[in-house]
Amino acid sequence: MSEVFRSYLNSIRREFADKLLDIDLVGDDPYVFFEKWFEEAVGAEALDPYAMSLATVNDQNKPSLRTVYMRDISDKGIVFYTNYTSRKGSDLLKNPFVSSNFFWVELDRQIRFMGKVVKLSEAQSDEYFSHRPRESQIGAWASNQSHELRSREELIEAFKKIEAKYKNQTIPRPPFWGGFLIEPDEIEFWQGRPMRLHDRIVFTKDKGGKWLKKRIAP
Repeated sequence: MSEVFRSYLNSIRREFADKLLDIDLVGDDPYVFFEKWFEEAVGAEALDPYAMSLATVNDQNKPSLRTVYMRDISDKGIVFYTNYTSRKGSDLLKNPFVSSNFFWVELDRQIRFMGKVVKLSEAQSDEYFSHRPRESQIGAWASNQSHELRSREELIEAFKKIEAKYKNQTIPRPPFWGGFLIEPDEIEFWQGRPMRLHDRIVFTKDKGGKWLKKRIAP
């Protein structure tokens, strides 16, 4: 690495906005407060506010991180979809514990959801798949996600074959593709503040299913 690059990394700084996150402000239901923050992220024109980093760990305790889209939310948790034979899919089928993070730089905010995943029912995955754009449906069939490709042309050819196969037909959901529900037992709201004295409010779920909250140090 060049010295200019390394010097830049050690010299770049920016101050965070002075937005308050008080423990009483968040209320008692983390999902209600998440919806409020999400609406504010949309209002601030955050790019892809539904994008979240998703960390998984395989059966050798090696972590892997990528960005996926949240596609549904309820008081049970948040939903995303993937190829079950992909690296993340394989990880999750062996080790269901995950951590996900939304980062909205426009508002100096992060939200983490930590817990375990369960597969959605086939009916739920079918319903979502049926409403995807047709090109995305074809892509789900054509891509052997996370596995080696000899060339990009191989992928394009696979796409064309699926496109021809289902011409003028409804495209069914691939059996190797579907949804996961993250059922969190911990949710953290992080608000950037000046002097790196950030606000962090954490919700944890007790054995009875009740959410408890506390402030933790930045």
